[in-house]
Amino acid sequence: MSTPLSNTMTQFIVPGVVGLVFLVLLAGLYTMMRGDRANLSQTLMRWRVGLQFVAIVLIMVAVYLKRGV
Repeated sequence: MSTPLSNTMTQFIVPGVVGLVFLVLLAGLYTMMRGDRANLSQTLMRWRVGLQFVAIVLIMVAVYLKRGV
């Protein structure tokens, strides 16, 4: 049995966070390929790792709520 929160998470929140991870990844790769601001590239990649953690946690919460356990 799914809850309204799990539906909202699977429809909006999880895809939004995954999209944000993708955008930060692209920005970090672009900055790294330009090669002029190494510190910014490292900062963006650290943000990506943190956002990936958040995305995984949200996905696990959404799965938990969908199962209705």
